[in-house]
Amino acid sequence: MNISTAIVGTTVGPSVHDIDARWLMAYAAALGETAPEYLDTTRVADLLALPLFPVCYEWPLAVDLRSRIVPEAVAVRGVHASHDLVIHRRPRAGDRLSTTAAVTAVEPRSPGAYVVVRFETLDADRRRVTTTSYGSLYLGVGCDGAEGHPPPAPSSRRSEDDPGPLAWAVDIPIAATLGHVYTECARIWNPIHTDRAVALAAGLPDIILHGTATLALAVSEVLRRQPQGPVLAISRVSCRFGGMVRLPSSLRVEGWPAAASGTERAVAFRARGADGRLAVRDGRIAWTP
Repeated sequence: MNISTAIVGTTVGPSVHDIDARWLMAYAAALGETAPEYLDTTRVADLLALPLFPVCYEWPLAVDLRSRIVPEAVAVRGVHASHDLVIHRRPRAGDRLSTTAAVTAVEPRSPGAYVVVRFETLDADRRRVTTTSYGSLYLGVGCDGAEGHPPPAPSSRRSEDDPGPLAWAVDIPIAATLGHVYTECARIWNPIHTDRAVALAAGLPDIILHGTATLALAVSEVLRRQPQGPVLAISRVSCRFGGMVRLPSSLRVEGWPAAASGTERAVAFRARGADGRLAVRDGRIAWTP
């Protein structure tokens, strides 16, 4: 099984979604949020979307694009490998958002083919709302036409082997049903997260938690430790994914002190699965004070 670099440039969309309070609240509830900023409809004009909510309206385009670029036998081997979300402004109830998606890169990696898709979302006034680069790794899949492509540039981020002293750490229980609940509330369905037979056939050890759910849980823990909490004006969330989070299990989120980065402030974080492996690595949340 192979993926060709010729798929770079393939585009789908625009796809239009109406964002309402019910969807925003369901996503928050799936992740165990209780803050009124996410759930109190007496303040519907100010009801907040969780930072990772954009994955909800991006997913239909991801499915459409995937069906055009890879056969189903390859698609089921895809796992979330990296995420880089730029938030120009948070989505809100009443928004009508238009999203397009395009393949921007295909590279061979030792575990399989790495494919990056860029999602661009605009509001009804054609102003940018969110931009996401979403990396998927197709396990055990080759990469045609990659000869001569330069290897990925090494990360300038400091090594996970020498991250400096942690500021905090917290353990989060992961229920056996979280994959199902998140699937329905986020409206993101990929059978490797809910169907054990499909997960095993794809070469996974069992059903695993969505990468976006794992990242969203970690981001919430970072926000809880900032003075502004949910209303913090996050401008960017990025990470790489590593080990898988099985269901049921636990997740240990670890964070460092906030630090200045140019005109921004940022927090570095990571998350470990119950086996101690890094499920989220090189995590970073940035905002403008």
